[in-house]
Amino acid sequence: MRIGILGTAGMADALGTQWRRAGHEVLAGSRSGGLSQAAEFGTDAVLLAVPYEAVVGVVAGLEEVLSGRVLIDCTNPVGPGFGLLTEGGPSAAERIASAAPTAHVVKAFNLCHESVWRLTPPVFDGRPLAVPLCGDDPHALSVVRRLVRDLGCEPLNAGGLDRAGLVEATAALLIRLWLGEGADAQAIAPPREFAGVH
Repeated sequence: MRIGILGTAGMADALGTQWRRAGHEVLAGSRSGGLSQAAEFGTDAVLLAVPYEAVVGVVAGLEEVLSGRVLIDCTNPVGPGFGLLTEGGPSAAERIASAAPTAHVVKAFNLCHESVWRLTPPVFDGRPLAVPLCGDDPHALSVVRRLVRDLGCEPLNAGGLDRAGLVEATAALLIRLWLGEGADAQAIAPPREFAGVH
């Protein structure tokens, strides 16, 4: 696949490096230059990996180039004190979709720190990391599922883009538990067999 990455910081570098290892062609661009070239390059997928505060402006400026593209949103609208900057809605992913209405936005890769994406692969106690995906376009979801599997992870269907706010709120909660409380956030969910699901 040809993957364009909007951003050159930690998440962009971690995911881009792993996708290159998996055999994909990757081109990244920063806000100081190269964003348009990266978006044009990403004929199969474009990863949006700039700070949340900049995402709507970046996407709106590239709306024409992003038309028809699979646009992967890994941003987290989390502010000081671990508060959700989009509380009350719409979600970050929905704001991005509004800024580029002809792109196919998929929310993914936002629940883990960049260091997790540098693991080859991210497997814990023999269990591959699961990655929730929210999106409305079947083809776009199929593309992102493949990219998740190329990292050694398992994609999870978390619903349409209207559910992205729940995934973003989960990220805010996990970040608060990890950084604010020093807690093992993974311990908040029991194994499936104890979750009352049959």
